[in-house]
Amino acid sequence: MPGSSTDSPAATSPPLGTTSRELARLVLVHGPISRADLGRRLDLSPASLTRLSKPFLERGLFVESAAEHGLTGRPTRPLDARVDAARFAGLKITGDAVSGVVTDLRATPLASLERELPGHGVDAVVRVVADVVAELDAAAPGAPLAGLGASVGGNVDAGRVVTRAPFLEWRHVPLADLLESATGLPATVENDVTALTTAEHWFGPARDVSSFAVVTVGAGVGYGLVVNDRVVVTADTGLGLGGHLPLDDEGPRCSEGHPGCSSLMLTAPGLVAQVTRALGHAVTYDEVLRLAAARQPEVVAVTDSAGQALGRMLGLIANLALVDTIVLSGEGVGLWEVVGEVARAQLGAERDPEATPVTLHVDDSGFVAWARGAAATAIQSAVYTLRLPGA
Repeated sequence: MPGSSTDSPAATSPPLGTTSRELARLVLVHGPISRADLGRRLDLSPASLTRLSKPFLERGLFVESAAEHGLTGRPTRPLDARVDAARFAGLKITGDAVSGVVTDLRATPLASLERELPGHGVDAVVRVVADVVAELDAAAPGAPLAGLGASVGGNVDAGRVVTRAPFLEWRHVPLADLLESATGLPATVENDVTALTTAEHWFGPARDVSSFAVVTVGAGVGYGLVVNDRVVVTADTGLGLGGHLPLDDEGPRCSEGHPGCSSLMLTAPGLVAQVTRALGHAVTYDEVLRLAAARQPEVVAVTDSAGQALGRMLGLIANLALVDTIVLSGEGVGLWEVVGEVARAQLGAERDPEATPVTLHVDDSGFVAWARGAAATAIQSAVYTLRLPGA
């Protein structure tokens, strides 16, 4: 593949230690950043910081910015990430399509595209992914592609094997191995919400916040959590446990018989089904949003209920997870444009009057956000193993 590494995808350096990993993240997130600031944040002496920085400088991940004069008058050279040192491909695989981006080292999208899937067969999906990567590589030429990340809705083991992907009807698929064989690039596979949460943690508007939540709306409802600068991942990650959160005791029942749960109140299919029943004819999700914006009464009744449900979900998360920052994302996030006011009011009603106000960040980039999340996992993997051009 053009721009890909000639090394074996599996050939990596030993994983970095915890302090080196945090050093890399801080420079990527906050660079240019002074050595004094890094030393304070990481509790490192100047000598230790110099030692730990050396591998990153040698491999071209870090660069030294122009010298600055501190309070002592001695010049210092802040550290920054060389964002054009490598490119990364990120792919979000749904049951219908592959959405892809190619990014720089800070997960800034350089090009994006989407291709429909011919079916759910593993070989066919892998071929589409490989074609998308090749097209992205050609669409935004530059530094070598240093890796690819792929995300799916479901359970993933050790960044390599998709153990369960309901939308694709997959079980125990060694997707990383297959993608590496098809593209010649090191591959990382992750649950889609976990990947998106990783991107928000490293590169999103909440990157300066040590603990926050991510809520996604679209084909399903996703929930991610960062606590003390760590993305929370458990054995149940990927089961979609946020999809049946009870939000309205009087609401319509989902396919599992739950009244007013998030899978019916907030998802695109759930809202389409409700509005279709209310109007007596089929509608699309875009039509639901357009009719709600035009204040069509039957549609507004449905979307206002969704807004109240979303506000309650955000309030429950803030109250129980003890966070005061939430990122709202996903391909269905256009809902916020028509329910934001209602949702904010309900969120306020769910909180103690003396509680810290909740800061909401809305990422309206749709499927690009999902693909960028997949790219962020590839960036994280490459940085943590120093698997970069020149390594």
